[in-house]
Amino acid sequence: MLEFELPGAIQALVEARNKLRDHYRSSGLKFTLDGNLVGDLGEAMAAEIFGLRLSEARSAEGIDGYAHDGRSVQVKATGTKRGAAFRPVETHADHLLFFCFDLETAKARLLFNGPERMIRRYLPERWAGQRSVSRTQILAANELVPADERLWPIK
Repeated sequence: MLEFELPGAIQALVEARNKLRDHYRSSGLKFTLDGNLVGDLGEAMAAEIFGLRLSEARSAEGIDGYAHDGRSVQVKATGTKRGAAFRPVETHADHLLFFCFDLETAKARLLFNGPERMIRRYLPERWAGQRSVSRTQILAANELVPADERLWPIK
């Protein structure tokens, strides 16, 4: 079996991940480096900004947490310029938050904050695998969300 030291850049990434995990320890998120890091970061930010109570069952398909008013919430996040990817699931959330992280500048934008049904209308009724809703569709839908249907940051 071949074993070797990882490059210093990878060690720095692991150390940064560990700091994130420690900072958000109470969330129960793992911040694994296998593709879940951006998603976990989105959930942690949503919990911190909007006061979400994250689902204890991390495998709760389609629902990542609950808002203070009881609405179920799905959180999507990306570190790219693309839209949000969805899998076919049985349970749909009442609300959707979609974050875009600019990993070069360490800035984030909330591109959608509204009822999940407004985004799901862009998806076919049935499909297999993953389907994406474009960034253009997401931004257009966000413009149509009434103020009383948004989640507002906790103070």
